[in-house]
Amino acid sequence: MNPGNFFAELKRRNVYKVAVAYAVVGWLLIQAASIILPTFEAPGWTMKVLIAALAIGLPIAMMLAWAFEVTPEGIKRAEDVSPNESITHRTGRKLIATTIVLAVIAGGLLVFQMLRTKSSTAPRQDASAARTEAATPIAEKSIAVLPFENLSEDKANAFFASGIQDEILTRLAKIGALKVISRSSTQQYQSKPASLTEIGRQLGVANILEGSVQKVGNAVHINVQLIKAESDAHLWAESYNRKLDDIFAVEAEVAAAVADQLNAKLTGSEKQELAQKPTENPAAYEAYLRGIAQLAQLNVSPVGSQASFAEAVRLDPKFALAWAALCRTHAFIYFNYIDRSQSRREAAEKSLAEAVRLQPQLPETQLARAYYQYAFLRDYTGARDLLQQLRMIWPSNAEIIQLMGYISARLGEYEKSVEYLRQAIASNPRDAFLRRTTADMYVAMRDFATAQRMVEEMQQMWPNDADLAQWKVRIFQGRGELDEAQRIEDHAKTPIQSVYQFKLKRIAPPADVFQGCEKFAEKPAGQFSRADVMLISAALLELSADKSRSQPLLVKVRDATEATLKQQPDNWPLFVARACALAGLGERDEALRAADQAITLTANDARDHGTTQEMKTRLLARLGDKDAAIPLLQHLLAISYDGAYGPPLTPALLRLDSDFDSLRGDPRFEKLCQDKPQ
Repeated sequence: MNPGNFFAELKRRNVYKVAVAYAVVGWLLIQAASIILPTFEAPGWTMKVLIAALAIGLPIAMMLAWAFEVTPEGIKRAEDVSPNESITHRTGRKLIATTIVLAVIAGGLLVFQMLRTKSSTAPRQDASAARTEAATPIAEKSIAVLPFENLSEDKANAFFASGIQDEILTRLAKIGALKVISRSSTQQYQSKPASLTEIGRQLGVANILEGSVQKVGNAVHINVQLIKAESDAHLWAESYNRKLDDIFAVEAEVAAAVADQLNAKLTGSEKQELAQKPTENPAAYEAYLRGIAQLAQLNVSPVGSQASFAEAVRLDPKFALAWAALCRTHAFIYFNYIDRSQSRREAAEKSLAEAVRLQPQLPETQLARAYYQYAFLRDYTGARDLLQQLRMIWPSNAEIIQLMGYISARLGEYEKSVEYLRQAIASNPRDAFLRRTTADMYVAMRDFATAQRMVEEMQQMWPNDADLAQWKVRIFQGRGELDEAQRIEDHAKTPIQSVYQFKLKRIAPPADVFQGCEKFAEKPAGQFSRADVMLISAALLELSADKSRSQPLLVKVRDATEATLKQQPDNWPLFVARACALAGLGERDEALRAADQAITLTANDARDHGTTQEMKTRLLARLGDKDAAIPLLQHLLAISYDGAYGPPLTPALLRLDSDFDSLRGDPRFEKLCQDKPQ
């Protein structure tokens, strides 16, 4: 066939018009489906199937338009219709009119979708604490488990009620179809709150599970009830009277019943996970629950939970869940510089090895493995890879996402870090620590505006939390707005920031500040909090004219760190504290050597590496070594990191901080002090 005749025939048979009409109809169907399918909670593959079917149908429609023609007598093969009998010109005009109408409808649906998306993602302009919660509909299959009430006469059994609540929550969180709020967000609520509707709104859930536990000897009585938060309507309730050795069945039954009530279909592996009995020893399980409850209390030393988990595995050496928890506790103690000894590391390694030997596929074992790689091996990439895999089978565990956020920052990927942390906040909306550390990340990135918004939102959520003031002080200091920082400082004393404020304003601190640091110096040398205070000893030395008090303090720091580092040779904060003390005592070479050791220890950790580099830069500047200090300052201003005294260095801080006085007048330094255009 002549190509010209072929294309003319395509036009005569309305093949082009059919293709356009088909595309418009397909577009209309996709727009309608994107609105209707979520309403019926259709699975994600439904839309993919629809799009694939429409794509396959286009060539078929064009072939049919070529092969057949509509006539007054009905549809006939095109070859059987003579040109003088053809009415394709009339059907073509109708097809164009219909296409235009459908295109207008599809365009209207598109505008509707855009407006709906915009309104659903816009933040609520509410003056209450909920200002940070997204204005998206609350998922029907979402739930929060409130703290269970302890009805036991022996109030020492409160840990048991707390542990049962946590175990039920953990089982629910392993059901992929459910959105489950983390315990750290729910534990602040009483077991019988006044307004479940308000709690549901604050946590972003449609359903709330509450209950009570009464333990008498080996007998346990448990009441649970599932409540619709919006209407306060009871969806389901049950009472259980069991022996302690049958308590696991209750936890599994409650989780399965809740899933059934919320129409959350369980997979085969999820059913198997719920049915697992972690130990045959009731006493071991009781010790494990005690450890879980202790671990959840921020004001209780993790050493107590370590002892409880150790008791659990002593009573049942085959208790994989307890071995995994013990490993995670060792990791927490080690990573937070409470104990960096070799024996701590060996104990964690043994705990992990036992958990892996007993139940390598247990999600808690995999989480313990990630913690071990994170805390002890500092294999941040490997730990994050493990967590990404674990998230697939434990989607509602905010701790996994939160840890991925922390790891990303240590890899220097701060944008990815705050993305993960924001996701964790969605599953853990009332966790103050999580929100604070997220604000810390923005401070490290020098995004002070976002950090300030987060702190102000937290102050609305927790108006009585005086500690939040130190975050605002840090933000205003980073901007060089010392008057604003001082206004906050006058109302809420913030230990480290207050000393840095004195340093920036170049005024001597009052005696009580110095006394507070002297008392703090008496704490055990291995504690990270003590090392923090030692980081400001140099600042105090510069500010205080009373050398009779500052010098003995620095001698005490020098001697204490030297002794502790023999047992904890990789405790970098103590090396920094030691460097500051040595510099204050005039021991230049030893001070720089200690600073270099801290830098070496943090080489693969972006958050800490900047801190150690800043401290060395400060020492170099105080010693007048411009050629060594200024290149380091150039580097520090270009990266995100945790500042030594709070905020990372900024041009404003360089202009104010007395540590850099020896660099003033050098053109290289003066250029660094200039604010970059916004």
